[in-house]
Amino acid sequence: MNTADERPVMPPVRLPSEAELAREALAAPLLSRAARLARWAAPEVPVGAGGELPAERLRSAVAVLGLEADEEGELLAAEAWNFAVDSGLVVVLEDPEAAEGGAGDEDGGEVVAGTAAPGPELAQLTEGRPADVLEIWAEGLDAVLAEVATPSFEELLGELPGGPGEDGGASIDPSTVDLDALDWDPEEEADFLDAALGSLYLFALTDDSGQAASMVPLPMVAAASVIPEDMDELSEAVMDELSAAVLKLDEQFSALVSTGLLEYEPVDESVLAEAEGEAVESDDVEVDDTEDLTRYGRARLTTLGLHAVRRRMIEAGLTAPLVGELADQEAAALLAALPYRPETAAHDEAELWLAAREPLSAARELLAAARGGDPAGPGRRLGCQLVLAMLDGRAEPALREVLADPELGGLARVWLAEHGVVDVPPPAEDMVFWLTIDTLAAQLGGAEIVENAPELRELVTDLADQHSGFFDRAWRTDHPATADVLEAVGRLHPDKQLAKQARKAAFKSRSRD
Repeated sequence: MNTADERPVMPPVRLPSEAELAREALAAPLLSRAARLARWAAPEVPVGAGGELPAERLRSAVAVLGLEADEEGELLAAEAWNFAVDSGLVVVLEDPEAAEGGAGDEDGGEVVAGTAAPGPELAQLTEGRPADVLEIWAEGLDAVLAEVATPSFEELLGELPGGPGEDGGASIDPSTVDLDALDWDPEEEADFLDAALGSLYLFALTDDSGQAASMVPLPMVAAASVIPEDMDELSEAVMDELSAAVLKLDEQFSALVSTGLLEYEPVDESVLAEAEGEAVESDDVEVDDTEDLTRYGRARLTTLGLHAVRRRMIEAGLTAPLVGELADQEAAALLAALPYRPETAAHDEAELWLAAREPLSAARELLAAARGGDPAGPGRRLGCQLVLAMLDGRAEPALREVLADPELGGLARVWLAEHGVVDVPPPAEDMVFWLTIDTLAAQLGGAEIVENAPELRELVTDLADQHSGFFDRAWRTDHPATADVLEAVGRLHPDKQLAKQARKAAFKSRSRD
């Protein structure tokens, strides 16, 4: 079991099969258009120095995509072409003469630096595995995310005195701009977008089921990235920052819709009109409980988007569990993870793990993995009880085999009693207290984190109330967590006298060691 500082950062997510995700990727407008342009590029098509299509070829691409009637047809075609190049659906072949400083060829009056042709990845869209399709889509998506997080050069110049939008802005020579003077950090910009997508990821998962949630108002997404957790009252500066973040996300999310990553309803035109042409004031995009937040845009990740953001989180070193990922793992891996899964997700994970196993052998494997006096042991045994509770009478022989085991005998008796087995010898007093301490240790394993949880306080209170002289006997229990449990009870119990008894018992237990 993971220690507290190793616990998964993200809740478990439930995703469809790779085949279904691959179908979603293929249906995304950007990949669909990119694939059509890659086929159109056969055998070769002239391109400019940056791999871009010359104007005449771009107009042909617009026609191929059927975008002639769209006023943004050329922009959409260029984006699809870039996606094809970035994802490997198209490969750019450099013209040797142009590379050596030659004039290169001409296409429709424009100088070209080489040609482009369909890449090997194009065949993978129809002949490869679903995982291949998802990888191609992800490669293109990463490039789009990087571009979306990068402001245009005109926007960067606008941050300088005399930049666009100010007197004399048109006279700026870009080659003379001191980029170090710009208030722009590429990593910070990328982190901002990733944080927003991470917030959508969390909003999309309920605490229990891991199912996709409803559309999230954009101010809520921005607030998760901008407002400090410990801030009770928003300052004017923070509200200004929140307003600017909403408008930035509106542009970024709008640009990401065609990737299939998310669904998005943009900020209302009236809101944009308020902020257009001037510094965003705190009243322009203010989060107000009485106001219709839908004016400020709403977003949610698609299932394909959940898959993509989870992938990026894992690449960044975060833990992002997937419901069902433990089905083919050993029992030890299952029991290590279950204590940190929400109840419904833990049940589903256990159900999927059991589905592939015969009940008796599964019970034996679970019981063997549950043993151990290490700090993670109580959590494993609690998870073991959860999974065993889902098994029927076919598992009974495995439970009988451990009746004499000091670590497992107590939970085995609980299971047998719950299944109506009557010929079970009663447990010794030592085993009863050992099981009690073990169960509390599992529940209170993160006592310093969940110390004020009402359910834990109730558990501790009921325990002391139901067992007369509990503390006087409990400190003698030969369990490695006895002292820690009693100390936690001393912190949690609302009765000061009983809390004091628990602390004294904890002291006795440590002195006994």
